[in-house]
Amino acid sequence: MLRTAPASFVDDGARTGGRRELLRFATVGLAAFGLTLTANYGLKLTVLQEKPVTALAIASVVATAFAYLLSRRWAFHTRGGRRGFPEAALFFTVNAIAVTITLCPPLISRYVLRLEVPEVSFLAQEIADFVSGMLLGTAAGSAFRWWGYRRWVFPVAGARQTSAGRSRSARSASSIRNR
Repeated sequence: MLRTAPASFVDDGARTGGRRELLRFATVGLAAFGLTLTANYGLKLTVLQEKPVTALAIASVVATAFAYLLSRRWAFHTRGGRRGFPEAALFFTVNAIAVTITLCPPLISRYVLRLEVPEVSFLAQEIADFVSGMLLGTAAGSAFRWWGYRRWVFPVAGARQTSAGRSRSARSASSIRNR
C-alpha cells in the first residue's frame, strides 16, 4: 500500500517530523541561550569583568551540558545511531566547534575592531559584545549545531524506540500504509 500512496503523503510525514525536530531543537536552543545569557552576564559583570570572552566561553560550556540532556531526551529523542559515551563525545565535540564559531565574532569585535573601552563608550562596547557574541555568534554556532547533530551525533532518523515499541517514523509509515 505504501507504494501506491502519493509521494506527498510520505514526504509530508518526513517534513512534519523534521519541522517538529527543528522546533524542538530551537526550543532547546532558546532555553540554552537564556542560560548562556544569564551566566555570561552574571560572570561578566562580577568576577570576570576583565575577561568577557572567557565569561562567554564558560557560560557556553554550562549551557552545552544542559542542551545535551534536553537534546538527547526530547529534541532528538527518536534519532540515534550511537549510544552512551560515543554519542556524548560527539555531542561535546560538535559543541566545542560551535563554541569556537560562537566566539569568533566577539573576538573580532573586541580585539580586531577594538570595540572596547577606552576606544568606544561603555554602552557601545556592551552593544557590540551583545550583537557580536550573543546574536551573530549564537546564530552561526546554532546553524553548525543543527547540521552537526543531524550529521554526526544523532544521524539515524527513527532509530530509537518509543514506549509503544516502534519508532515514531515507523508508526507514521504504518499509518500512511493503512489509509
